[in-house]
Amino acid sequence: MFIALSVSQEVIRALRPIVDRLRTRNPKSAAQLVDAACGAVRSLGEGSKRVGRDRPHLYRIADGSAFEARLELGNAEALGYLDGLELAPVKALLDRQAALLYRLLHPRT
Repeated sequence: MFIALSVSQEVIRALRPIVDRLRTRNPKSAAQLVDAACGAVRSLGEGSKRVGRDRPHLYRIADGSAFEARLELGNAEALGYLDGLELAPVKALLDRQAALLYRLLHPRT
C-alpha cells in the first residue's frame, strides 16, 4: 500500500479521541479537523491514481490539508480544549505524514 496514504489513515484513527473531546468544546473546530485530515487522505488517494501534472497538484492539496489539520490541532491545544489528552502520539504521526508528503513533493533526482 501507498505509505503516505496508510500513515494519513493512521492519523485519522489517532485523532478519534481528540475529535470526540473537541466536539464537546468546539464542534466547528472538531469538524474542521476531521475535514482537513480526511481531505489529505482523499487527495492522496486520488493523486495516486493520476498521471502527469495532476498527481503533484493533488499531492500539494493533500499537503495543505495535512497542514490545516496540524494548525487546527494546535489551535485546540492552545485554547485549552484538549487538556489532559496525550497528544504526543498523534503529533509524531503528523510529523511522519509531513515528511512523507515532503518527499512526494520534492523527489530526489
